[in-house]
Amino acid sequence: MRTLTDGRGLLFGGDYNPEQWPEEVWKQDAELMRAAGVNLVTVGVFSWARLEPEPGRHDFGWLDRVLDLMAEHGIAVDLAIPTASPPPWLGHRWPETLPVDEGGHRLWYGSRNQFCPSSGPYRERSQSITTALADRYAAHPALAMWHVGNEYGEVCHCDVSARAFRSWLRDRYGDLATLNEAWGTTFWSQGYGDWAEVVPPRRAPYIINPTQRLDWWRFCSDELLAHFREQRDLLRARTPSVPVTTNFMGFFKRVDYWSFAGEQDVISNDCYPEPGDPLSPARTALTHDLMRGLAGGRPWLLMEQATGAVNWREHNLPKPPGQLRLESLQAVARGADGLCYFQWRASRFGAERFHAAMVPHAGPDTRLHAEVRAHGQELRGLAGVAGEPVPARVAMVFGWESWWALEDRGRPSDRLNAVDQLLRYYVPFFERGVSVDVVPPGADLSAYALVVVPNLFLVGDGDAAALTAYVNGGGVLVVGPFSGVVDPHSHVRTGRFPVPLREVLGASGEEWLPASGPVACRWHGGAPFEAETWTELLRSDGAEVVAEFTGGDLAGRPAILRHRSGEGVAWYVGTMPEPAALAALAGRALADAGVTGVLDGLPPGVEAVRRGEVLFLLNHGATTVRVPVPEPGVDLLTGSPADDHVTLAPRAVAALRPEVPTA
Repeated sequence: MRTLTDGRGLLFGGDYNPEQWPEEVWKQDAELMRAAGVNLVTVGVFSWARLEPEPGRHDFGWLDRVLDLMAEHGIAVDLAIPTASPPPWLGHRWPETLPVDEGGHRLWYGSRNQFCPSSGPYRERSQSITTALADRYAAHPALAMWHVGNEYGEVCHCDVSARAFRSWLRDRYGDLATLNEAWGTTFWSQGYGDWAEVVPPRRAPYIINPTQRLDWWRFCSDELLAHFREQRDLLRARTPSVPVTTNFMGFFKRVDYWSFAGEQDVISNDCYPEPGDPLSPARTALTHDLMRGLAGGRPWLLMEQATGAVNWREHNLPKPPGQLRLESLQAVARGADGLCYFQWRASRFGAERFHAAMVPHAGPDTRLHAEVRAHGQELRGLAGVAGEPVPARVAMVFGWESWWALEDRGRPSDRLNAVDQLLRYYVPFFERGVSVDVVPPGADLSAYALVVVPNLFLVGDGDAAALTAYVNGGGVLVVGPFSGVVDPHSHVRTGRFPVPLREVLGASGEEWLPASGPVACRWHGGAPFEAETWTELLRSDGAEVVAEFTGGDLAGRPAILRHRSGEGVAWYVGTMPEPAALAALAGRALADAGVTGVLDGLPPGVEAVRRGEVLFLLNHGATTVRVPVPEPGVDLLTGSPADDHVTLAPRAVAALRPEVPTA
C-alpha cells in the first residue's frame, strides 16, 4: 500500500466539482490550483447522475478529461465512488430504494442521501458503478486514493430494513428466547413469539425498549459498514496499492467509527468548527485527537473544512483573516498529513451556493483566495512533519455503544451528555499543553500513565477488568459520574454502583441525584467550589475523600474520592465540578501520573502541541502574547529564530524545530 504523502509532503486541496462548470473553466482551475500549492483534489463525490445518466449507460468522457488535466498539472486525485447520492432514476424505477423514517414516511429524491442501506437494488447499483469506475481508472496516473460514499449516516425504517434487522438479530442471539431475555421483554408485555413480529424502532405511543433501540443503533452502523466493505473489496481487488477511505464527521452519533476505522486505509474527517463557540479550539482539538486515535496513532487526513462561512447553520458567521490558517495548522499539529476544503470553487447554484470556498464567487483576485494561496505555499516548509507522531501519555476512553445507551430516553437526567462530558474533562489537559489520545473501551492502556473515563455508562465485564488491571499494575485512572451503570444489553447492574469498578475505586453509591441548581462542595481541608447538574449518594469503601458536598441533603457526603489500588491510583468523581475545580482535579491526577505539559505556564488561549520534534504554538486568543520556549529553535513557517520566547499575534502560529548544534 503506497503512502499518500510520498513525494508530496503535506497534502493540500479540496473537493473539486468540475461538472458544475463549463469546460473552459477547468484549465483556469488547474492553473490556479498549481499556483496555490494544491496537490490533492477529491473528484466525483456527487456525480453519479452525470457518470450514469441511465441504468448501465455511462458517460466517462468528461471525467477522463478532468483526471488527465489534473495529472498534467501534478495534482493527485482522490476519486470518489458517488454512492452517497443516487440519481433520480434509481428512486423512480426502484422506489423501494428510498428511505423511510421512524414515522413510516418515505423520503424522496431532490436532495441527497436518499437511499435505504439495506436495499438490494441500491447495493447492486452501487457495486455496478464502483466496478465501472475501478475498471476504467485503475491505471490512471492521477489516481491516488479512493473515496467511498460521503459522510455515512443514513438510517431507514422500512420493511426491507426490518428484514435485514431480523437477520442481524438472529446472527447475534440465535433464537427468540435469547433475544427476549436480552431485550427484557417481560417489561410492558413485549415478548416476541415469532421473528416476523420484530420490527425496527418506529414511532410508538411512549418510550421504546432501550435494548431494542441500542441493537438498532448497532445494526444501522453495521449495515453502513457492510456497504462500505462491498465497495472497498471491489476496489482493492482491482487496485491493491491504492488506499481507500471514507470521510468521518467527528463525534457523529449514528455510526460507530471504531468499527469503521480498521476497515479503511486512511482515516479522514470533515470538521467545521463553530466560529462563535468559545470552546471551539478545544472541541476541535479533541475531534482531531479522536481521528488520531481512530488511525491508531498514525497520520490522518482533514478531508473537509471551510475557508469561511458555511451555509447550513441558522446564522453563519464568517472567519476573520488568519482563522482558516490557524485551524488548518491546528490539524497538522495534531497529526493530520493533509488539509482539504469544501470546496475548490464556490457553487453558483444548488443547496450549498452560499458555502465558502477556496475560490469565492468574486473570483481569485480576492483577500480570501490570496490567503488560501499563501497558506498552500507555506505548507511546503512543514513537509518534514508528514508522517510524524504526536506522543501522548494520557488517554481518554470513549465508546459509541455507551454513548447510544447513555442518551436514550427515560434516564435520571437528559443533561448528562457523553460528548459534552468528554469535552469537560479534556479542556484542562488542552489548556496545560498535555497531549491526549482518544481510545475505545478495551484498548491496550499499557502505554499511558493516566487514563480518564469521563463517562462510560455501558461497560462490559472484560473492559471493567482491563481498567482494574491497569490501575493495579501502576496506572492512574479517573472515572466520571454515572459510569459502569449498565451491561452490554443496557440492563442496569444491580448493587452499589459502579458495580464492576467498585473495588478498584474503593467507593460505592446507592442513589443518582440530579441537581436543580448549583451544588456547594469543598476540597478536603481546603477551598470551596461549585458543581452542577448531577450528584450521587456515595460512601468511601477505603478511598480517601478528596472533596465533599457542603450543602443540602448530601452535606458531608463524598463528592470526589481517591483510592490506592495495587501499584496505582483510582479517582472517582460523583458530580460535575465547575471548570476551575475540574482543572484542579486534572492537575492532581497528572501529578499522580508524573505527566507534565510540553510547556510550563502557557498564556491563556495558547495551544501547545509537539509533533515529532516540532513544537506547535497556536494563539486562539484575542491579544498578542509572549510564549517562552523550552529550547532554541527556528520557526518553520517564517524561518525566524526563537531563542527563549516567541511573540504571537492573535491567530498566529509558530512551528518550532530545535536548532541542530553546529560542530
